[in-house]
Amino acid sequence: MPPDVTVEIKKAPAETTPKPRKQTEQGRKIGINAASRMLILYENGKKVRMYHVGVGTPSTPTPPGFYSVQTKEVDPTWIDPSDTTVQIPAGPENPLGYRWIGFHGTYGIHGTNNPSSVGYYVSNGCVRMHEKDVEELYPLVSIGTPVMVYYDRIVIDSAADHTVSYYIYPDGYGWQPLTVQDVRRALAGYGVENFVTAESIAAKIAASDGQPTYIAKAYDLYVNRKKLPLRALKAHGITYLPAVAVATVLRLDLHWDNSRRLLTSPYGSAPGVVRNNVVYVNAAFADRLFHLSGTLTGDLIYNMQSQAPPAPKAAVSVTISPTDGPSLKTT
Repeated sequence: MPPDVTVEIKKAPAETTPKPRKQTEQGRKIGINAASRMLILYENGKKVRMYHVGVGTPSTPTPPGFYSVQTKEVDPTWIDPSDTTVQIPAGPENPLGYRWIGFHGTYGIHGTNNPSSVGYYVSNGCVRMHEKDVEELYPLVSIGTPVMVYYDRIVIDSAADHTVSYYIYPDGYGWQPLTVQDVRRALAGYGVENFVTAESIAAKIAASDGQPTYIAKAYDLYVNRKKLPLRALKAHGITYLPAVAVATVLRLDLHWDNSRRLLTSPYGSAPGVVRNNVVYVNAAFADRLFHLSGTLTGDLIYNMQSQAPPAPKAAVSVTISPTDGPSLKTT
């Protein structure tokens, strides 16, 4: 069980006057997700630090909103809100630890003398950090650094190699009930929404355990220098291409035999797989089906080029057999 709530108040700050930001701090901001209980430091839109934090209880939540660092103080004094004559100076008994970063009235980011409380809904609205973490963060931010506090149970991570994973956290504040479609919409921003089933999403919502689920590596897809609306997805060592999107940009007739799970173009045939009503084809069959060859560039773009004179152009025609097969999507 998490520890009891500690009420936090700071004394008059030692640093309140905004200072010009150094060039290295341009684009730096703090994001605090109360649902995941994580603080993220961004530099020019990229995550450069991530920390576990404790946040407000459901009855005293950390307030969502857009703020900025207003005050900074080393060795703050804690003042009892019920009796302001009771004060605890800096030291091991101080609930604020040894650093204070104020961002909204009496709300701030600070250390703690109760490290086991970090990661829980335990405070009166402030954001608690492990002492070593807040001391690392403190010199990285300045007066005026933007602070965004938000509440989002769905967290999607795209790694440097474009591996997409997602997390669903408990609804600690009871503010965000989730549906399968909510999660799909969030995943759509990363191009991987078709590679998770409704059943697996529903099970993940039910668990809400904050653990990662790997989906796929997602690459922007270009065919003959034209960017496609769907991405190439690599899962379990296989790169999958959205068959209809590729056929559309090439203006090729494409037939899907649902009973045989077979795609046929004027060039040949190849097996397909259906993911959320979208048909994909293994990139290894791209030459056979589309006369395309593809490579993953150094900046992780899947680039495909025609390897033969194109077939006579015609209006794209997608046929389905039998009629109860999937409705092929082009976007």
